[in-house]
Amino acid sequence: MKRRSTIDQQKWWKRLRDHQYIRRILFITVGIILYILLLGNVIPETMDIRLSQIADKDIRSPITIEHQTATEERRSAAVDEVGPVYDLKREYAQRQVKKIDDIFELLQQVRLTEAEAEENSEEEPLSEEEQLEGNVEYVKEVLSLRSNNGITDQALVTLLQATDSQLQIARETTTNAVHEVMSERISIRELPEAKQEVSNQVALSTVNSQLIDAMIEVAQFAVIPNYIYDANATEQVRQEAAESVEPVLIREGQLLVKEGEMITHDIYEQLRIVGLLDDSFNVFPYIGLALLVLLIVSMLAYYVNEAKTSVQNNNSHLLMFMLIFIVTVAIMKITSLLEGLEIQGIGFVVPVSIGAMLITLLIHTRLALFTGIMFAVIGSIMFNNETVGTFHFTYGFYMLFSSFAGAYFLDKSNRISRILQAGLFVSSINIVAILSLLFMKTVQSGWFEIGMHIGFAFLSGFIAAVLTIGLLPFFEAGFGILSTSRLIELSSPNQPLLRKILVEAPGTYHHSVVVGNLAEAACESIGENGLLARVGSYYHDLGKTKRPHFFIENQMRMENPHDKISPQLSRTIIIAHPYDGADLLREYKMPKEIIDIAEQHHGTTLLKYFYHKANQDSEQPVPESQFRYPGPKAQTKVSAIVGIADSVEAAVRTIQKPTPDKIEALVRKIIQDKLEDGQFDESDLTLKELDQIAVSILETLKGTFHQRIEYPEDPKGKGEKG
Repeated sequence: MKRRSTIDQQKWWKRLRDHQYIRRILFITVGIILYILLLGNVIPETMDIRLSQIADKDIRSPITIEHQTATEERRSAAVDEVGPVYDLKREYAQRQVKKIDDIFELLQQVRLTEAEAEENSEEEPLSEEEQLEGNVEYVKEVLSLRSNNGITDQALVTLLQATDSQLQIARETTTNAVHEVMSERISIRELPEAKQEVSNQVALSTVNSQLIDAMIEVAQFAVIPNYIYDANATEQVRQEAAESVEPVLIREGQLLVKEGEMITHDIYEQLRIVGLLDDSFNVFPYIGLALLVLLIVSMLAYYVNEAKTSVQNNNSHLLMFMLIFIVTVAIMKITSLLEGLEIQGIGFVVPVSIGAMLITLLIHTRLALFTGIMFAVIGSIMFNNETVGTFHFTYGFYMLFSSFAGAYFLDKSNRISRILQAGLFVSSINIVAILSLLFMKTVQSGWFEIGMHIGFAFLSGFIAAVLTIGLLPFFEAGFGILSTSRLIELSSPNQPLLRKILVEAPGTYHHSVVVGNLAEAACESIGENGLLARVGSYYHDLGKTKRPHFFIENQMRMENPHDKISPQLSRTIIIAHPYDGADLLREYKMPKEIIDIAEQHHGTTLLKYFYHKANQDSEQPVPESQFRYPGPKAQTKVSAIVGIADSVEAAVRTIQKPTPDKIEALVRKIIQDKLEDGQFDESDLTLKELDQIAVSILETLKGTFHQRIEYPEDPKGKGEKG
């Protein structure tokens, strides 16, 4: 009951630990820490500066921003320089000529009407003066003429009294003069000159002076300005002039005031605009940084949840990943502060590849590569001390290749010596990246500067390797991580517990090695960690060292002690070995995965031999539950596979004259019995995977229980068997 209670507590803790709310809290925490670390690289430093104060140092702009007041002043000046736009209305000439034609045509009609009226009139005719006055009023009414608009009554009388030939000459002369003068540009200021010009041309006519005066009045009446102010065009030109003015920018790094210079009003305004004054507060950098951090954390969360790695469902591994992420960013932050020493290229000593190396060793290369991209983005902001709030892509480029180099080199192997080699490889990539950046500059760097950059780039890889070796054991121990290097270390025969098995229970040791071979191949066939299965198999029967002679593989040339004790006592001894082994493994601080394999490899299976023996010796039926292991059942696929391999290896050794068919039948029966007994219910193994496991185990057993080939005898009696 006590063990069952412990199992239930472990399951409850596992559900709580892997809850989605825990993951969200972890991501929120990382976002807050990242925001705090980057805040100083986004918010410009403010200064206590007053007007007419003498600057105690050079002050440069931390950002590029528009000086809106200066820009508006330039635009106003540009608009003021634009004069009014006029439009030459050439169609006005034809229109005014038509108007003169209409006047003379009307005069001609009035003259004809008057003549016809005199011939047909039976009443007493009007006097000539009255008739002429009436005609003038009629003409003025039709033409909407007034006495102040240019044509006098005297001029109309003169035209009405002229002969037909004189009127025709007047008409042609006036229209020609108006057309010629109106063909030229006439502005309002040029109108008096145009009227004088048309008068001069009309005056050349051969008619009498009185008629010429009338013609001049008509001509001057028709001449109007044809070069007109265009309000829309003027507004458009002024708008284009304003838009063509380049914004006045205060550029990042621009010297705003020299040391010893007085702070004038213009300089003070520039300092205010770029946010260097204590009394100015700009909320946008805070919002921008929050959005950037949200973007980075969201990308991390999405990739972590989609990538097929241990952090997808294991919150402990997610916490470890977050710690590596924060430690790496913190190291980058500390290194960025070294730039204040103003040593050429010191920022490139940043050991950013430590994050990629640790994630590759402890989790997965895919996650390390993606995180390397995030480190590059963060680093390009963090190393922008001279240009606050912008991206320094040189450092981003450098950190990207540095992280990728560490991840790629450790992808295949991660022995301690391999980590040191990875550091040298990272240093080499760093140097190549630095040289490419320096040589692409338009202004070539000096050899001293190049040497400093190369030196710091080399140190970056070396420091990253040393830090990785130093931090790796803490993460492995703190989170129970079984890295490949740790598993290889645990598989060494010189390990104290393996030496204990070899010395105290040599048969168990041999059995464990064979189980390891079977389990490793089976795990790899379904994509599980084969090395973990092998190492777990080596330790899975450690509990047998407590009473080694009670297990058949260790009974060399001796009687079976179970023949002398009751089935119940045999049951107690046999059932105790998984838990004795687990307790011993805990005592030696072994990884949890190894302990779980030792504790779970028998699950809740039935000790059939002793169960049936107990029933034979007892008058009353014995409950099955008394002869079952208390569990837990295998919680992982690796534990379940080790349990299958353990049962198969023990059973196959009992087959007399093993053949492939016998072995296959036995293997599949063992797997089928465990499946029907519910031993795989908590391990997530599928039927397809169980079939793949069976095939893999059979392939491995072929190499262990192969049939020796019988060769035909030599006719001379000298044949040998292979």
